[in-house]
Amino acid sequence: MPDLSHGTADDAAAVNAIRSSVMRLSRRLKHQRVDESLSPTEMSVLGTLALCGSATPGELARKEHVQPPSMTRIVALLEAKGLVRLEPHPDDRRQKVVSQTERAEVMLEDARRKRNAWLASLAEGLDEDEWAVLRAAAPVLEKLAHL
Repeated sequence: MPDLSHGTADDAAAVNAIRSSVMRLSRRLKHQRVDESLSPTEMSVLGTLALCGSATPGELARKEHVQPPSMTRIVALLEAKGLVRLEPHPDDRRQKVVSQTERAEVMLEDARRKRNAWLASLAEGLDEDEWAVLRAAAPVLEKLAHL
């Protein structure tokens, strides 16, 4: 793995380009929202539940990199909107387990479909060589996103 503090100028330029491009693309993707009543953080929590399954508010806070009191507020908002349900923890009566509802699953699928269609329309401008590079880069970007 390159040590960017001692890496080449090409490495530093690549890191800068990736950071800038990912941030710009992320901002543009966030504008492709299905439900404007949800904040990006609320959508992220629903996405985490979809990906990882049910979790306690504390587990969600760690996964989302927010403080537990903030997650408690987010979960309460999502519950009030009918997007999550709280159930007793099977092993610890002091805790609750947060699960997404069917309504949340439908909303997430609609959001994914809309964002994928938008991104696919952008990608129509790529030639076959660029598509090949993008397909090869996808798993690496996925890995970076989860490190």
